Amino acid sequence: MPLLGNNRINQIAFVVNDIEATSHAFAKLLGIPKPKWFLTAPHSISKAYFRGKPTNAQNKLVFMDTPSVQIELIEPNHEPSTMREFLEQGEGIHHIAFDVDHMQEKVNIMEKRGFSVIQSGEFTSSKGRYLYLDTAKTYKTMIELLEREEPQADVTNASTSSPLLGTNQVTQLAFVVKNLDQTADDFCTLLGVEKPAVIQSGDPATTQVVFRGQPTEAKAKFLFIQTPLIEIELIEPAEDSLSTWKEHLDTKGEGIHHIAFIVKKLDEKIEKLEKLGYPLIQRGDFWNQQGRYAYVDTRSDYKVIIELLEKLND
Repeated sequence: MPLLGNNRINQIAFVVNDIEATSHAFAKLLGIPKPKWFLTAPHSISKAYFRGKPTNAQNKLVFMDTPSVQIELIEPNHEPSTMREFLEQGEGIHHIAFDVDHMQEKVNIMEKRGFSVIQSGEFTSSKGRYLYLDTAKTYKTMIELLEREEPQADVTNASTSSPLLGTNQVTQLAFVVKNLDQTADDFCTLLGVEKPAVIQSGDPATTQVVFRGQPTEAKAKFLFIQTPLIEIELIEPAEDSLSTWKEHLDTKGEGIHHIAFIVKKLDEKIEKLEKLGYPLIQRGDFWNQQGRYAYVDTRSDYKVIIELLEKLND
């Protein structure tokens, strides 16, 4: 059984400095109208506690549904909070979220495993509550639990234009890690799934990897975990060859490296993004010759690297 009662990762949340600008960028990416943000309630309503103490933390929030996971954007005020603490280190993906029943029961399970509560509070626009667990060391990101007393509001926005990449479905969330086997064990226990096979990076003559304009073996180990809405990829880069994964591990440490979209006409999509000011970082072929990939540096607007995947059989 999954530790939290289900293995449905239903939200990826970004902490940002300017929610207006980031909302505009994501609306263009997804092909939807720019959503309006709302402000969470003050402590008298939110009952927000950060590291065991009441806080006047408030956030501007935007929610955008996609065919897979929901994307949340958060711009925190300057009061103490996990979001403000995160933002002091830079923008990016702050957490992934699960809906749960019987939240206190799930908290007890996680606390017995050493995951303490960092922040908790009540919803502003509906009945329910949230809390964040200190899971970054084990799962390389924070986990949020959401307990709802009424159905989640539909925040789907009808498309007004074509998505930038021809699709608005986030298919993958990828982590760079130091110990793939241990991290895989931890995730499989969390999600209640069997451990998949480890995949090696493959023959360089087949993968044809180019990193920042230079050919490289880009040696690494990979493992893919399927969940109901999104695939989790774990990547352990080798120390003796250059790659975007090794660069991330060397400069930022373990954590979320990219989100991915499956696209058609990969070369056209790369050119389109480069014309918009997003440079190509790395590209290559799948180890099994069933497709190609490219990493594009979209961090300026999207706060994470975007990977484009082109599968030859699709």
